[in-house]
Amino acid sequence: MSLKTITILNRLSIQPIPLGHPQNTQAIVDQIKQCSKLYQLEMIYATMVKTNANQDCFLSNQFVTACSSFRRMDYAILAFTEMEKPNVFVYNALIKALVHCHHPFTALDYYKHMLRARVWPTSFTFSSLVKACCLVSEFGFGESVHGHVWKHGFKSHVFVQTALIDFYANVGKIIESKRVFDEMPERDVFAWTTMISGFLKAGDLGSSRRLFDETPERSTATWNAMIDGYARVGDVASAELLFNQMPVKDTISWTTMINCYSQNKQYAESLVLFEEMRRYKVSPDEVTMASVISACAHLGALDTGKEIHNYLMQNFFDLDVYIGSALIDMYAKCGGLERSLLVFFKLREKNLFCWNSVIEGLAVHGHAVEALAMFDRMERQHVKPNRVTFVSVLTACTHAGLVEVGRQRFLSMTRDYSILPGVEHFGCMVDLLSKAGLLEDALFLIRSMKLEPNSVIWGALLGGCKLHKNLEIAQVAVDELMVLEPYNSGYYTLLVNMYAEVNRWGQVAKIRQMMRELGVGKRCPGSSWIEMENEIHQFSASDKSHLASDEIYSILAELDVQLKRAGYLPALPAGHVIDALQGKALDRALVKQKQASTNSMGVERSLRSISVGRDTTYKLMG
Repeated sequence: MSLKTITILNRLSIQPIPLGHPQNTQAIVDQIKQCSKLYQLEMIYATMVKTNANQDCFLSNQFVTACSSFRRMDYAILAFTEMEKPNVFVYNALIKALVHCHHPFTALDYYKHMLRARVWPTSFTFSSLVKACCLVSEFGFGESVHGHVWKHGFKSHVFVQTALIDFYANVGKIIESKRVFDEMPERDVFAWTTMISGFLKAGDLGSSRRLFDETPERSTATWNAMIDGYARVGDVASAELLFNQMPVKDTISWTTMINCYSQNKQYAESLVLFEEMRRYKVSPDEVTMASVISACAHLGALDTGKEIHNYLMQNFFDLDVYIGSALIDMYAKCGGLERSLLVFFKLREKNLFCWNSVIEGLAVHGHAVEALAMFDRMERQHVKPNRVTFVSVLTACTHAGLVEVGRQRFLSMTRDYSILPGVEHFGCMVDLLSKAGLLEDALFLIRSMKLEPNSVIWGALLGGCKLHKNLEIAQVAVDELMVLEPYNSGYYTLLVNMYAEVNRWGQVAKIRQMMRELGVGKRCPGSSWIEMENEIHQFSASDKSHLASDEIYSILAELDVQLKRAGYLPALPAGHVIDALQGKALDRALVKQKQASTNSMGVERSLRSISVGRDTTYKLMG
């Protein structure tokens, strides 16, 4: 008996579970199946040792499987080590459990141990071993296992060959995967589906579709795989066609199609399909709900998001990290920060995505100090941040103008966490420095980057130049932007307005001439959204397509008069300065602001608080 076994027995002050006669194997099996706590598992093993039942291969098999569900492979290995003659079923149970708990190298070691003990593998052994190779993602290991499959006579076994198809596809060896498939004397529907999925992983949509059409018997999983493949390449129409042709749809089918819409930014369609799914009385799972909540977040549909949250509670969904993180993100993006925090603190377990979502939510809502405090709290709980975390942290520093704190956090990425800053992190730092007026420092940081700065970085610098009226550095930024995005009119317009503000009309004319020569026109108008009575209304600049357009503009005009009387002046976006200087009607420009259109509709239709996609900025006249 090992020291660890003795330690477990000594630690248990209670008596072993009364099982009657030591040979009552079924009683022990029943206790193992009913086991829900770790201490119960320890009690069961103590009983097995004291009754010598730990030498029973069937009981040891059951015990090892139970250890896997608790992810206590140390107990499983302990039980295995205490056995004098474990049979192939015990070896299979241990190897499978090790793979399940993500210990692939240890699983391969016990396979070698098995061969040395002259215990010969079965098809179940190789199925687990191939999965271990998938976790390792080592082509050499997989080839060795494939060789053993041939050596031990399992080259015609459908279950094993299908696992090999999946392995080769996962390591990017689609030719080898297809070769295994072609050499199979018999293929079941699972083999066909695995090969179709393999082609999809390789990005070969054409081959996967041809194989799909050749499949003699398609399962629901086969259809789901093909729909998901079309979703990945953005072919929503083909995905819809297949979805509508499916003879039988399960929860995964509906979820895959909902995800297809979301992945391709058709969020409203996601919500419509979810409602249809409910009408057909198909029960959604956690993945479905997370996808639908995400669609609400992108639409800014706070009321719909609240309804879905209520649906979750009424249908007894667990508030796990998967659904919880989606709710945190949705509430934060829809303006419901208090609800976002409430969900966060209700979660029993929090993964990194939960922390990232709440830090980002605090940061974008202007609660920089709280966002940084949440980051510190995350560190104290030994949750390691990732690249996304630092984007949110640096964003918080930018909103609060915390230059030195931002610099320290930026340096700590590499120093404390070995995370190399990406373009997005440099973009945050350039934005922080530029808004603080440290334009020379921002330009120096860009010049010192080992990465190639993109248009977002130069655009952040240009924005800082506009704010602090630095034409010299602004021209440098625009010169770079003209190379990266020569047909983006926004950058030209911003520079034109900067020159116009200081009456440098020669430069204004020069830039406008350049725009004409390049064929640069006005940018596509931005959009704003408002949700009222579970309906999403969208507006864009100078938009008059809405059915209530006349009423909206009328209310907007009234609001404009009242705001002026109260001493507020609209902060005009770039592009209106030239119009104003040339004597065009300022009031007409104000009335046509699309974001004010959104707000006026909310005032017209409701006196209560509403959720608006973006806010119009006003400043008090001095």
